Parts: sequence; C-alpha cells; structure tokens
Amino acid sequence: MNFENSLSFANKLDENDPLKNFRDKFIIPAKEGKEKIYFLGNSLGLQPKSATDEISNVLSQWANYGVEGFFEGENPWMDFHDKLKGPLANIVGAQPAEVVVMNQLSVNLHLVMKSFYRPAGKRNKIICEEKAFPSDQYMFETQVKDYGFNPDEIIIEVKPRQGEYAIRTEDILSTIKEHGDSVAIVFFSGINYYTGQVFDMEKITAAAHAVGASCGFDLAHAAGNIPLQLHKWNVDFACWCSYKYLNSGPGAVGGVYIHEKYHHNTSIPRYAGWWGYDKATRFKMEKGFKPVLTAEGWQLSTPSMLLYATHKAALDIFEEAGFDKINAKQKLLTGYLWFLLDELNNKSGANDFKIITPANESERGCQVSLLMLRDGKKVYNELSKAGMMVDWREPNVIRLAPVPLYNSFVEVWQFTNILQQILAKE
Repeated sequence: MNFENSLSFANKLDENDPLKNFRDKFIIPAKEGKEKIYFLGNSLGLQPKSATDEISNVLSQWANYGVEGFFEGENPWMDFHDKLKGPLANIVGAQPAEVVVMNQLSVNLHLVMKSFYRPAGKRNKIICEEKAFPSDQYMFETQVKDYGFNPDEIIIEVKPRQGEYAIRTEDILSTIKEHGDSVAIVFFSGINYYTGQVFDMEKITAAAHAVGASCGFDLAHAAGNIPLQLHKWNVDFACWCSYKYLNSGPGAVGGVYIHEKYHHNTSIPRYAGWWGYDKATRFKMEKGFKPVLTAEGWQLSTPSMLLYATHKAALDIFEEAGFDKINAKQKLLTGYLWFLLDELNNKSGANDFKIITPANESERGCQVSLLMLRDGKKVYNELSKAGMMVDWREPNVIRLAPVPLYNSFVEVWQFTNILQQILAKE
C-alpha cells in the first residue's frame, strides 16, 4: 500500500478497517474526559468491558453453589479450562491438548526447565539471547546453580554484532552448531522485549534438534501479537503471560505449550501437583503421581476461576475478531507507523532517534523501539504530558506498540505528529 502522511488518509484507513468496532469492547484510559493514546499493550493490555460480567458469573456461581460450583450450575468450574485451551491453541499454533492455562510466567519457566533441562555429562550448556528479559536471566542463573554449575560457564549468550541491535539468525544457528553435543537446551524469546525483534523460531528449533538439544521459547511478547505455529515448527515447549497482547489483566494466569510427543512419557521429570493428576481418578486421593496425558499433566494447583474469567473475556474477543484479521491489521498498522517514523526521521537528518526494531516485516510485531539520540527522557516526558502512553527503557529507548484490537490509524498519525512537534522544540 502507498501510505500518505495526512489525517484524512489515516481516517480513511480507519473507515475501511474490518476490526474498527472492536475498540468499543475495551476501556480506554482517559483524563478529564479525553481518551489517551494507549500504546502500551506490550506491557499491559487494556481491560475488556466484558471482564466485569465474566467475573460476576464466577462470583454468582460461588454464591449460589459454594464448593459445588465446580460441578453444578450453568458453568461448572471443572469445565472452565476447556473454554480457554481451544482459543489459545489457535493463537499459538498448537493442538488443544498441547496447551495448558496455569500459574504465571516465571513459575511456568521454572516448571518446564525441570522437565527439559536435564544436563548429563558434557551436555549441560544453555544457549540464549543476550539481554533476555530479567525473568529468563534469573531463571537460567538459578536453575544452573541448582545443579552446582557456574552460570558463566554454562550459559552461552548470543549477541548482536558490533554496532547492531538485532541478533542475526545466522549467528544464532552457528553458535548452536559450534557448541554441538555440549548443548542441553536452546531457549530464546519469541520477541525480544527491548528491541522488538522477532526471532526465527522455526530455524532455531531445527538447529537445536540437529545437535540433540531441546528447544523452548518465552512468548511473553509474541502470544497474541504475531502468527505462531508451535506444533508445526516442532517446538518442544513454550511459556507466556496473558496480560500483554492477550489483555487478560494485571497478573493474569499464564500459559504453557508442551508438544504432544511428550504427553505419554510419564518418566519425564516434573514437579507434580494434584490438579495435574489423572482426571478420572483425581478425587480418589491416592499416592503415586499419575499425570493427565496432555499438557494439563504439568499443572500443580487448583486454578483461580477469577483469573480464568478475565482470560475468557479476552479470548472471546480474539475468537470473534479472528486471529488472521488481527494479524493482517497488525501488519498494516505497524507498517503505517513505520512509514511515518521513517519520514519524520529523514526530515531531521536521523539526528533525533534510530529505530532499532528490525525493518523486515517478518522480524517485527506490534512493537517499535526508538533509540533516542538526544534528550530522550525529555521527549518521553513531553509525550506523556500530551496524553501519549508509551514507555521508557533505560538507558535511552522509547517503546510503543499499537495493538490492532483497540488502536487506530488516526492514533498512529497523531502520535507521530505530536512527536514531530516535540522534537522541533528540543
């Protein structure tokens, strides 16, 4: 599409947007009656208006039935998980049996590492990205120490080349090949939280398997943002949170994917809990862990139905909109933002900011990261005063993520127009 830098063109894009009415399904933050421009779906997605009703349904079930709410009423809680795993499977490209909704991201990372990081002999290395999100870094560090290893000797970080910000796929693949049979696990983000780079998960998985290692991903910034095909790519496992692009609320329940080839292998080490026990005999309360033979076999505790409720409210919107349409708009919306930022940057002689998110459409999602070359914090503060909700990452990056379900093309145009005014004053 040939983009234009004008409000009328942005309005035309919104008029022709098949998802334009979905914005009305969310509560937009406002000040003094004026809606803000919210580009922080990469940190916390907006609240679906239907979340209140879904929570009320759980509370009514509790009030009317007490503990029997698990089995009685219009929506017995024992069946709640079945309403979530299908929509999630569509979003992450998995079989429904490969998806389980449980815990939060960091907890799930530790649980899956128990199953898939099994160092033996010289095969003990972990290959990951440099500057992964702190949850991943701390998880690697403590898991390695638990085996009595020195993290500096075991964890191999792949870095961008000198003067670059994205990590080249060929460097990831060559690092995996170089370390070969010493690699126990390869674990990357689906999307790097800082730069917004989308990693080539299919190629990384194939390279890991080629050297006999398992492969997993932290999809915190990928789930609900970009197309995923975890089953097709033969990914071993993945974890994600649900409060960013999946709009399920602060501290929302997380998700885990376990490839079906592991479901019937009951010898796989895991930390067990009664909610992961075989459903048919769970309430016999017998000794000896017997897992559900799906990804649900990795569950530990009775889940929070209140967290399930907000997650359902969000996933219902994804189902109604259709993930293909969401992805199509994401590409168009981010493409328009990119066009406007490029034009603005060219006008300033590239002296104000540098886009460090890869330009290739296949290597980016909603998020765009701007490396500020001068007065970055001042620019960020001025954007905030103008009603632009973006975020600041030390030492000098502004991140913004227009989300297709609730952001508009006019908002993208307004943001860049205001940014231009601010930069002209600095």
